[in-house]
Amino acid sequence: MNRDYYRVLGVGRNATPEEVKKAFRRLAFQHHPDRNRDEGAEGRFKEINEAYQVLSDPERRASYDRYGMVDVGGLYGRGFEGFDFGGLGDIFDAFFGGAARVRRGPRRGADVNVQFTISFEEAVFGCEREVEVRRVEPCARCRGTGCQPGTSPERCANCGGSGEVQRVERSIFGRFVNVVPCDRCGGEGKVVLQPCTGCSGRGRERRLCRLVVRIPPGVDDGFQVCLSAEGDSGLWGGPSGDLYVQLTMSPHPLFQRDGQDILYELPLNFAQAALGDRVEVPTLDGPMAVEIPAGTQNGDAFRLKGRGAPSPGGGRRGDQLARVRVVTPTSLDERQRELLRELKDSLGHSQASGGKKKRSILH
Repeated sequence: MNRDYYRVLGVGRNATPEEVKKAFRRLAFQHHPDRNRDEGAEGRFKEINEAYQVLSDPERRASYDRYGMVDVGGLYGRGFEGFDFGGLGDIFDAFFGGAARVRRGPRRGADVNVQFTISFEEAVFGCEREVEVRRVEPCARCRGTGCQPGTSPERCANCGGSGEVQRVERSIFGRFVNVVPCDRCGGEGKVVLQPCTGCSGRGRERRLCRLVVRIPPGVDDGFQVCLSAEGDSGLWGGPSGDLYVQLTMSPHPLFQRDGQDILYELPLNFAQAALGDRVEVPTLDGPMAVEIPAGTQNGDAFRLKGRGAPSPGGGRRGDQLARVRVVTPTSLDERQRELLRELKDSLGHSQASGGKKKRSILH
């Protein structure tokens, strides 16, 4: 059967071998039956392959150019079994990217996470604490070789020390060579004949170690400290992972945190609130004298500047807010009851429910 092979591939009669090959790759990829389910795709693919078999061979192409026909061995119409798949090795590269090669390289160790509890004061002012970490390290007995001391690994006879073996497969695409890790040495290229009794030949072991962690001032509950390269050791010369210390702040009996500010509830009796007083307010730096103005209301807050927590990145400290809680007495003697009755009668109903002032702020 005569056909115009140049037209089949969509190239001119002066097309170079590289142009013929490029056109074949493009068309074969487009019309391959495994990819193109349209009716007639298989016949079109056979036709494209037949054209390539002729135009990619210098002798066949010269005969075709001279006589307009060529004996292609009855390829057309005989299905895939008669194909010369030499050219399909190239199209296989287009489909699958060629043979897969597995290369062993340095691998970074895993990160390690630990939780650690610090006090309220340590979170505000910072501290240095020792933490226990269980991490993977090179075996102390074999120093990471995996071999019994006094011995050394030997080159793997299965892969010749390359760590890779070739696996040959055949398909409609032709002969496919896949490079995979050696199953005897696991891609190491070396085998351990006398494994270390300390690590069973793994070369690494999990050990408990103690590290000093510097906690910066101003951290809050949930803050995370990172210690670079203090995680699990790497493989094949790779770097170690990092250690992440997740901080939990224990509660304080008097104070609470609101970012950089510290909150404190200041209890006052209603005489102190009504008449005013001078009281000592506890802070993390020690007690501080505070003037309570007359007529202070429940919920008023006094700001003690610079008595809060600093930012973990540095800078000024926050403030402490002392919020007033007027405490109603629950146990009174007869004299106190009498005085309160007199006060109630003198204030009258309108005074007892007087309007609330704006909350007081100390600067």
